[in-house]
Amino acid sequence: MSHKPSVIELSPTQVRDSLARKEILLIDVREPAEYGAERIHGALLYPLSTFDAALLPSDKSLPLVFHCAGGVRSLTAATRRLAISGSASHLKGGLAAWKAAGFPTVRIDPATGEVVDIPAAQSGR
Repeated sequence: MSHKPSVIELSPTQVRDSLARKEILLIDVREPAEYGAERIHGALLYPLSTFDAALLPSDKSLPLVFHCAGGVRSLTAATRRLAISGSASHLKGGLAAWKAAGFPTVRIDPATGEVVDIPAAQSGR
């Protein structure tokens, strides 16, 4: 009896800790306007609307973890990646879960183009 691989769901704490240790590559699959409005520091943008799982890096030393606003789009992206790579993970609950856990985010200031840190206390609001 063979076991079909499934997407690994990671908690915000697991993702935060793995990012801090530089053990993962976090891929944000939301659209550019969402990414610019607020994002997890260190996440790379690859919108689901143009997503091709085969074009993502295949460096085995840094597993890919997908995230979106609430976890639906990232699960879709991770499932597509799983079909070609044999393993995939996503942030369960997405950015909403990240913020609910009290973790900080960043945004781009539209007036200056500079990155603005949003402290954990303000990020959850």
